[in-house]
Amino acid sequence: MSLLARLFTSRPDPREALRPLWHRTVELSREPALYRDDGVADTVAGRFDMIAAILTLVMLRLERDGLAQENVWLTELFVADMDAQLRESGVGDVVVGKHMGKLVSVLGGRLGAFREALASADPAQWDAALARNVTMAEGRAASDLGGRLRAFSNKLAELGSDEVLAGGFAL
Repeated sequence: MSLLARLFTSRPDPREALRPLWHRTVELSREPALYRDDGVADTVAGRFDMIAAILTLVMLRLERDGLAQENVWLTELFVADMDAQLRESGVGDVVVGKHMGKLVSVLGGRLGAFREALASADPAQWDAALARNVTMAEGRAASDLGGRLRAFSNKLAELGSDEVLAGGFAL
């Protein structure tokens, strides 16, 4: 294929195959029970924390099967969506990059913290990781949320990678 043909030939975006998984992740992060029953703060910070928490658990599940490229694409969808949300909320072009750097750093921090906590046999380590990484409503403890998210992680572990990639799961 000539250089010109390659330049002008449109190829499908491989991230599009993961868009249903991204949408499912966001949908689950909005589950009313997380805020009403489990005590996540119903604020911008709390809602972002739940997107990051659900996404982190999904990414850890994909990591288990060595689906590194799919995790990259999923992260790119996260970045594109968060970038659009920041711009919609009035954050200017000059500082969007700085905000995005922080959000991606937050996601990376959660990956490390959750990976370590889920590998531990000590449930207190999981609750501590959630306490550091999820904004809870006043008077609520991260342990209120811990059981639901650990159960979600266990459900993901039982699914085949095709089911996870298709977003075929619930909280």
